[in-house]
Amino acid sequence: MTWSFVILLILAALAKVVLTCLPTGVVEWMISKFELHPTLNDENTTVTIDGKRLEGEEKNEIINDFNEALFLEKYDIHPENRGTPLVIDTKRGKNNISFFVYIYNNRVDVVKRYKKKVVAYRLRSDSLQKGSMVIRGELA
Repeated sequence: MTWSFVILLILAALAKVVLTCLPTGVVEWMISKFELHPTLNDENTTVTIDGKRLEGEEKNEIINDFNEALFLEKYDIHPENRGTPLVIDTKRGKNNISFFVYIYNNRVDVVKRYKKKVVAYRLRSDSLQKGSMVIRGELA
């Protein structure tokens, strides 16, 4: 009985050490699985505005601005007329993710669709908000 307790104690101590000392790469991978606002890359991402597909410099600029935006809060989705969104479609692993980005003067609202889930959250991005006048000018 004492040997079984000692072996169990050693195994529990080893499990504790392994779980609390994970390599940085493993920890980043685990965190990325639960990120609400992930970082996008331009290789497998498409950006469209009102059905027009953006390419080159404009696409890279919007993706960089989206990646650098600050997460403010998650909120419940309320149906309302929000205007024309900036649509960002990307693929992470085997999942397709769509972001519907609504740009206002004081905030950026994002509706994220992945698998069969819909999540809405708010961002702060000065560059996207300043660029919203250009985007609105292109749509008008």
